[in-house]
Amino acid sequence: MYSRMILSDISRSKTITSVTVLFIAASAALTALAGTLVVNLSGAIDDLMYRAKTPHYMQMHSGNLDAPGLAAFAAGNVLVEDFQVQEFLNVDGARIVIGEASFAGSVQDNGLCVQNESFDFLLDLDGKVIRPSPGELYVPINYRKEGAAAVGDKAVIHGKEFTVEGFLRDSQMNSLLASSKRFLVHESDYAELRDLGSVEYLIEFRLRDPEALGAFEAAYTSAGLPANGPTITYPLFRMMNALADGFLIALVLLVGALVVAIAFLCLRFTILAKIEDEYREIGVMKAVGLRVSDIRRLYLSKYLALSAAGCLLGYALSFAFRDSLLENIRLNFGRSGNPAAASLAALLGPAAVFLAVIAYIRGLLGRFRKISASEALRFGVSQEGSAKARRFRMSGARGLPANLFLGVQDVLARKKLYATMLAVLAISVFIGIVPENLRSTISSPGFSRYLGIGKSDLRIDIQQAEDIAGKAAEISRALAEDPSVAKHTVLTTRVFTLRTAAGPEERIKVELGDHSAFPVEYSKGRAPAGEGEIALSEINARDLGLGVGGIAVLDVGGQDRTFRVSGIYSDVTNGGKTAKASFRDDFPDVMWSVICVNLADRADLDRKVREYSGRFGYAKVSDIDYYVAQTFGPTIRSVGTASAASAAVALGAAGLLTLLFMRMIATKDRYSIAVLKALGFTNRDIAVQYATRAGLVLAAGILAGTLLANTLGQGLAGAVISSFGASSFAFEIDPVSSYLIRPLLTAAVVLAATLIAASGAGRVGIPENIKE
Repeated sequence: MYSRMILSDISRSKTITSVTVLFIAASAALTALAGTLVVNLSGAIDDLMYRAKTPHYMQMHSGNLDAPGLAAFAAGNVLVEDFQVQEFLNVDGARIVIGEASFAGSVQDNGLCVQNESFDFLLDLDGKVIRPSPGELYVPINYRKEGAAAVGDKAVIHGKEFTVEGFLRDSQMNSLLASSKRFLVHESDYAELRDLGSVEYLIEFRLRDPEALGAFEAAYTSAGLPANGPTITYPLFRMMNALADGFLIALVLLVGALVVAIAFLCLRFTILAKIEDEYREIGVMKAVGLRVSDIRRLYLSKYLALSAAGCLLGYALSFAFRDSLLENIRLNFGRSGNPAAASLAALLGPAAVFLAVIAYIRGLLGRFRKISASEALRFGVSQEGSAKARRFRMSGARGLPANLFLGVQDVLARKKLYATMLAVLAISVFIGIVPENLRSTISSPGFSRYLGIGKSDLRIDIQQAEDIAGKAAEISRALAEDPSVAKHTVLTTRVFTLRTAAGPEERIKVELGDHSAFPVEYSKGRAPAGEGEIALSEINARDLGLGVGGIAVLDVGGQDRTFRVSGIYSDVTNGGKTAKASFRDDFPDVMWSVICVNLADRADLDRKVREYSGRFGYAKVSDIDYYVAQTFGPTIRSVGTASAASAAVALGAAGLLTLLFMRMIATKDRYSIAVLKALGFTNRDIAVQYATRAGLVLAAGILAGTLLANTLGQGLAGAVISSFGASSFAFEIDPVSSYLIRPLLTAAVVLAATLIAASGAGRVGIPENIKE
């Protein structure tokens, strides 16, 4: 019996049924994809790091190496399971040519290394440890994605020829946020080139218990061992690996959650409209003695079938998109080490949607208890809201055309009904704007401020050079004499020992200079302004237990100096563990130096990059826009694709649900439409009334969606980005795209759908509907 009733009901309302199933299917597909992506990304990263035996603690160091001291420390520390020092030969990008392309413009620190024997292995695309032969070169996988290299290409490094034999996955440096990239060569080739570049050391440890990482780090710092470079730990390696694909997954989750919300609103409207349409029949069933549970079961069976069909369809659809979304993950990290968990996650999403839909529908069908059999038999419709309709009268709206008045009156009289459409439109606008705002933010030059890098036109890095402080001073003098330079500042990084009242000594990297000239974004407080102030990165502040106003003591040249924490900022560079201060320091042991430059005319940018690159061969000169594009290029492209897809989803949802909504309104209002026609209103008049209703709700929906996008949306995006280490996030919005083009597209789609629905009202006949 139930199946016959379900099929009969579906055949009478094909459009409503199709749209309902479509949105349930979209919800199920997106949740299945999100589950698949999360588990595959996490599993693939874990599998790569397991196969590669990623170090739990890695200290980069340039300069003289105390190898005996390191060996003695490793042998005497019970936390250490394994220890090694790998050489990394920094090579000037201009000395690397693959095919016809030079790496002179690369913002990465490219270098050569040999395969390790104990851990930190470089793997091929099959997940196997690479053992190159003489003359073979294995290139980081990033350069395959960028099209900079292909298997079989001829490469020339410092005049020595190689053949690109393949590509490597590097569990430490896969991420573009890792500023270095390792090229793998045979030991004999490395020995031949070793004296032609600058050697940096990767001091690496594997621990018996990774949970003891904090205790080990404190022991390493207290021992005063080499630390002239960034320190990166296992959790940071994992975080950086997850960043680019994590953005895409976060957007899929966000859009998926919002589509689920739209599906619920669609079901709500459909069910409430169905109840109102069949109000008299429900009254008859109650009058003849059917229990509420029996009536509810009758309706629930239909939506149980529709939900099951939608979830199964969504699960099947997810397979069509899964491989394309997983392509980047598989290329970067390989396949997940636990495919069963990924398959289970893909099933759990649609299952959760199904259970949530059924629970929601059961709650909605509880309205049957409130229906009076006598009222339903007498009036045939709910009397709720009829009194409120009389409050808005034509006499109170002089000058308003009749069609506009009737449209506004209908919205005010049935606010609860139109609230569903308002919510759908607000969510659709939200879906369209938030990903676009995120895309425009991470692709803007100012985004570097959230990464610990001040916004400037040019960035000049001096690393791996003799007398870094002297070279920075030389460049600074040249910039001061250059009339095309508007301003510049020199920031030098040194290591200091820091003490707090609550914890042991730690060595931290402090960037010294004027931090007000090219400020980063501070999540709390401000930049250090005086010699007695210091600002800490988020990770350092958390590890040290210091907040704004906290007190830290630095050992500066053998003398203790007290500093007050002026601010906390986000930083994803150099392992995210940095500090900023502005006191004078004349000691020569500088780790590296960064010079930020603004030009008087940005039109000179390309020319100045070429000029300074040629003039200061020991420095790396980067256009900051190019720097961010190289660092975040894949992420920007992923978010851009997701933004375009979300805009399509938003427009589709707005159009389909408006069409559904207005058609159901027209069906419900057959009697009213017939009366209006009998009174002389034309089809055009009725279309204007419907357009007025849609326009009023649309305006409120666009306003609500825009406000939500800039409050809740910014908070959600900020939470995602903060989880990757960039806090104090705020949208940098493209107003033309976000506040003009996308709302106008939404308005056009909604009004078009409304007019299509209103055309159905023109076919309403007067005699048969007046008779009802």
